[in-house]
Parts: sequence; C-alpha cells; structure tokens
Amino acid sequence: MASVVAAAVLGAGATVVHAEEDPIKVGVLHSLSGTMAISETALKDTVEMLIEKQNAEGGLLGRELEAVVVDPASNWPLFAEKARELLAQEKVDVIFGNWTSVSRKSVLPVVEELNGLLFYPVQYEGEESSENVFYTGAAPNQQAIPAVDYLMNEIGVERWVLAGTDYVYPRTTNKILETYLMDQGVAKEDIMINYTPFGHSDWQNIVSDIKTFGSAGKKTAVVSTINGDANVPFYRELGNQGISSTDIPVVAFSVGEQELSGIDTGPLVGHLAAWNYFMSVDSDANYDFIDQWIEYTGDEEAVTNDPMEAHYIGFNMWVQAVKKAETTDVDAVKDAIIGVTVPNLTGGYATMMPNHHITKPVLIGEIQDNGQFSVVWKTPATVAGDAWSDFLPGSRDLIADWRAPMRCGNFNVKEGKCGASAGEQAAAAE
Repeated sequence: MASVVAAAVLGAGATVVHAEEDPIKVGVLHSLSGTMAISETALKDTVEMLIEKQNAEGGLLGRELEAVVVDPASNWPLFAEKARELLAQEKVDVIFGNWTSVSRKSVLPVVEELNGLLFYPVQYEGEESSENVFYTGAAPNQQAIPAVDYLMNEIGVERWVLAGTDYVYPRTTNKILETYLMDQGVAKEDIMINYTPFGHSDWQNIVSDIKTFGSAGKKTAVVSTINGDANVPFYRELGNQGISSTDIPVVAFSVGEQELSGIDTGPLVGHLAAWNYFMSVDSDANYDFIDQWIEYTGDEEAVTNDPMEAHYIGFNMWVQAVKKAETTDVDAVKDAIIGVTVPNLTGGYATMMPNHHITKPVLIGEIQDNGQFSVVWKTPATVAGDAWSDFLPGSRDLIADWRAPMRCGNFNVKEGKCGASAGEQAAAAE
C-alpha cells in the first residue's frame, strides 16, 4: 500500500525502491593501520569473507549483505568517531569490530546511545555487560584463570610474572589474576607485574629482570597480556637472552597464529598460548573454514586464529537471530539472539547466554617450529563466560541477564537492584 501511495506522489514514471530490497549494511570496525593492524587486518578480511559466503547462499531475508569498512587506525578516540559514522551516517544494521578493550570502551557509549549492535571477537578482562554488545571472545574465566590453573597444576609454577601492555585489559586481568593467585596461597613477593606501552620495542632490561626473578629456585612462568606488534621484539629478546620454554615458560593471551606468522618461531618452541581455538584443531568444521580462508585470500600459507573463529561464531549467531526475528531491527535481534546455538570450529557448539557472552572450550597450545600450536590441554566441556569476576570485591555479587523482565547487565544480587549502564561504567573508569 505504501508503495502505491509513493508511486502516486512521485508520478507514474517514477521508480520506487522498496526498503526490503536495500542491502543489509554490515559495519567493519578494525584497525588497518597502526600498531594493531598486525592483528586486526585479518579480522576485517574474515568478516568480508563471511559476508561473501552469505551472499552466495542467497543473502539474508532475501537481501544482499554489504560490508561498510572503516579504519580507526589503532587510535582509540577515532574508534568512537568511526562507530558513530557507521551508525549515524552509514546506517549499518550491525558492527563487527574492535580488538583492544580501550577501543571497545571508547565505542561503548556511542553504540549504547545510538542503539547499535557490536560483536566483539577478542578475549578481554570482563567486568562489563552491555545490552548492545555481544562478547564472542573469552572472558577471564574462559582463558586467564584456566591458563594459570594449568601452569600451577601441570607444570608446578610457583613464581609469576604478569607482563602486559599498559591499558585496561592487561591491568584488569592482572588484578583478577593477582587476587586469584594469592587466594591459592601464592606470596605477594612471588608475583612480579610489569606494563609497557603499545608498540614497545626495547625489551632488554625487562627480560633481564624476568630472568633474575626466575632464578630464585622456584619454577617461574610469564603470563603475557602483551598486545600487538610489541610481541615480536619481546619474544626475540627472550631468545637473545637464552630463556627457553623449559626455563621460564610464557603463556600468552594475545599471541596466535597471525602474530607468529611474521617471526622466526625457533626460539619460541615450547612456549604456550591460551585460546579457545587453534588452527591445528582436528575437526571437519575447522578444515572447511581453513580451506575457505585459503581460497578467499589466495594464499596457501594463510593462517587462521582464535578471534577469527569468534567472528565466525558471532556472524553466524547474528544471521540466525535475524532469521529468527525476521528483521534486522536491533531490539528484535537482541531478544532473538539469546539462546541461539551455532557450531564452533573445534567440533562443538557455542550458545549465546543471557549475559551476552558465549560458551567456549578452553585450550592450551604449545608453539611449534612451524608457527602452529599443538594442543596440550583442553577443558572437558565448554565454559560459559562470566561477565563479572568472582575474584574482584566489587564484582562477585553482580550478574548480567538481558532477558525480560530483568534486562540488566550488572544486577547486584545482594542489593536487589540494577546499576549503571556499561557505557557509564566505561566513562567512570577513565
């Protein structure tokens, strides 16, 4: 009826463009330049590949998907500007993006204000649950805590170096880990904490300090939340100073196949990473994804990694939620997506929980000389992500549940009330 009226107003010869025939716009918010490009460029390509595949299968709701790509250039305030551009100007239906937590917290108030949808694919520090964000990477209980348990119980680690890039994710994660370690009986003097800026390149003194810290007669390990291209000189310096994985093993939370593809992995063999997916995982779904990625990139040496799997899961969850809601309307999709279950790449399934986090297996991988990981440990079942840590005093009484009637990301079970929005919390934390 609306089309008939429009034709009458515009004239008999006018062409009416039906809204349902317009493309569904998918925002891609990843750094393609700057210090984080080493990690984020592949995620932009992943989203474009998933869009291409979905279009080849007939699109979504009978409409084609269109990627709208912007480059926030590893500039945290620019992430907010680009998110606003995507939502207010480009009118995207959903955004897939961000890597660092500081970029996500920059975007949060914008996404909440404009009622957008953001799928965030990278492990993070938790302490957040927004109605407008879906966290498809690992929360601390899906990566950091299991990794520390592995080092403590399987390797016998007694001294701990918590080394991170100086921003919110490493600082909050290490605050959680320090509390957790001390709860497990680790003395404060057996915990060394160090932070370096993004892009840090001179690691000689820090690695020397780590070597000295590890010479006290107790098994020592490094828990690394170092992000971006600073990892390359860090691992190189470990090799330069003769620190092997048998001496002081490093377990990394932000080093995957993509980061290893650009460096000599010889000195790194035996060091570890904790993720929810590795390219070496033996599953049909994984082999299909790898084949698709190699075909898309045209590079037989192309590698896949954990945040790529998180985008694979998040994208497919969004597609299923849109189909379920029969619309891309943000509020309808937010309601429809809770409980949606899709295959992961490790041979199991991922489910979107009421706190907007998903279920994931936890894997510990050992670096091989070919830049791949050999899985040495895995949780027996998937783990549901916790938005709020049990190991921080202000968080242990909080839960998140975005279903009606609660619809709250930080409900205090002791006080029986909901607190501030995630965006307001992010602003208060800065």
